[in-house]
Amino acid sequence: MTHTHDTIALAQHIAQYHAQLQIGQPLSAADATLLADAHLPQAQAAALQGARMLGFIEADAQCVAQAWQHQTQRLGQFDPLHWPDQAVDFQMPAWPRQNAFAPSPRALGLYAVLPNAQWVARMAQAGVPTLQLRFKSDKPAEVAAEVRAAVKAVEATGALLFINDHWQHAIDAGAYGVHLGQEDLDSADLTAIRKAGLRLGLSTHGYAEMMRADALSPSYIAMGAVFPTTLKNMPTAPQGLGRLGAYAKLMQGHSLVAIGGIDEARFADVRHTGMGSIAVVRALVAPADPEGTARDLMRRLAG
Repeated sequence: MTHTHDTIALAQHIAQYHAQLQIGQPLSAADATLLADAHLPQAQAAALQGARMLGFIEADAQCVAQAWQHQTQRLGQFDPLHWPDQAVDFQMPAWPRQNAFAPSPRALGLYAVLPNAQWVARMAQAGVPTLQLRFKSDKPAEVAAEVRAAVKAVEATGALLFINDHWQHAIDAGAYGVHLGQEDLDSADLTAIRKAGLRLGLSTHGYAEMMRADALSPSYIAMGAVFPTTLKNMPTAPQGLGRLGAYAKLMQGHSLVAIGGIDEARFADVRHTGMGSIAVVRALVAPADPEGTARDLMRRLAG
């Protein structure tokens, strides 16, 4: 199957109309066109090239292009103005699902990512509804003790506690849930986590990782980094508000958490994308009055 200049024109139209999804420097139509694209249906080829022009990494561009082709088949026509946003076009199964992880609240509220059990106790007492212990140590005994202390710290507070990475210690201590990054999925025993009744949260950084996360039916999906952050070396560029809104619309069947570089000045903009929760790290642990800051952020999130 070959294409004419019409395909490039459609790709350019996609890139221009959906400019709010642009990340980085725009890619030219010539650079976004590969020889292999000629074997694709025109709608899929145009969508693929348009997504590349908008700066989507190849795996994400392929996801968008395939969904656009499915959308075209479902609607009976190719519409370059309608960015794919329906789960059926991404071939995501409907809810409820068998073997899904235990659900978490659809709106997890303010989500504090904290370095140790002392901070977990402090923010639980301040009324922060969702907490994550991100404790870094290569000594299993230290990790086990910190996880147990964090689980004990939230007792009788109503706070929901997720443990970052250390899923076995989370199971042993009876934590509410576990949070895993994409790099952890190949090594974590997801069956053991599910059987233990723990909730599962997963990090994602774009369409391809969202599809991988969705296939596991987790308790929530985290999306980011929304803005630049120096706390972690991120595998992808900041996603921005435009993409975050597109992700939220597509993944509305899930509990969603926005994370990455979000300070109080950006809360309203992030909330308006449709995300049910905003995760913060530095915005809580850096201020002189963390409890007061937490109360202010919870008010901002409540609208």
